[in-house]
Amino acid sequence: MKTKKVLIISDPSVMMGKPVISGTRITVELILEKLAAGETAEQILDAHPRLTKEAIREALAFAAQVLRSDVVYPVAEGAA
Repeated sequence: MKTKKVLIISDPSVMMGKPVISGTRITVELILEKLAAGETAEQILDAHPRLTKEAIREALAFAAQVLRSDVVYPVAEGAA
């Protein structure tokens, strides 16, 4: 059986331990921010040639998993 390559890592010596795409200093946070700002996956891939579509999907899956396993507090309107 083929083992899946780990694409998201967290290492205290890389980007202060923020989750990053393995082998890069590109944070999951950066990918989410770019997508939230309206950039397409293709634009992100053009700007960061070491990324793959799979890595972007993994970043989204990672964020969803973190939100599932954490307490999310409501944000007051206008607070963001």
